[in-house]
Amino acid sequence: MAGIKVIITGATGMVGEGVLFECLRNIKVTEVLIVNRRHYELNHPKLKELIVPDFFKLDKYALNIQGYDACFFCAGVSSLGMDENKYMRITYDTTLAFAKVLLTYNSNMVFTYVSGAHTDTSERGRLMWARVKGKTENELAKVGFRAEYNFRPGVMLPFDGQKNWKSIYKFIARLIKMFSPKNVLTMEEVGKAMINCVTVGYSKNILEISDIKALAKS
Repeated sequence: MAGIKVIITGATGMVGEGVLFECLRNIKVTEVLIVNRRHYELNHPKLKELIVPDFFKLDKYALNIQGYDACFFCAGVSSLGMDENKYMRITYDTTLAFAKVLLTYNSNMVFTYVSGAHTDTSERGRLMWARVKGKTENELAKVGFRAEYNFRPGVMLPFDGQKNWKSIYKFIARLIKMFSPKNVLTMEEVGKAMINCVTVGYSKNILEISDIKALAKS
């Protein structure tokens, strides 16, 4: 497959920023459009930015989002202190609305969603965030993309130079890697696996840590 053009959400957060770093340095990617609610300070010849304050109104920017091969949806929020209705609105409603508009203007697109370890696709478990993430995964699979993948990465280590990363998290991730390396991913692996979803594909649409590691090497 020729070089791909990708859209990334969540570049102002830790996962999206790491995926962005890999896309900018990866020869398989020719163009990156970051769609953010606020500006991300970075200059690169591959990079474009689109500020969209309300993801429910993405259709206002139709001319800016056409002609892309993939979307790496890395935007998200923590469920801590949030009731289910609000978390549902941000995590499920926003993601599905965004995805459906993208498909309208990019009929051959691959969509990759960053979910989380222990996501509950039965939608009946006791953990609120896991049910909501599970419902989001289930519905995204029905939208009609050329392919749709759900990443469940767990603990991750950042690229050097990432800004949106808390030092304590990096320390914890490195500590876990010392004792259980199979349960820790690098942002390089996550980014490469997302790119390879588009250029190579994968046999499953739900990717756990071992799947992400394997796909990153494809």
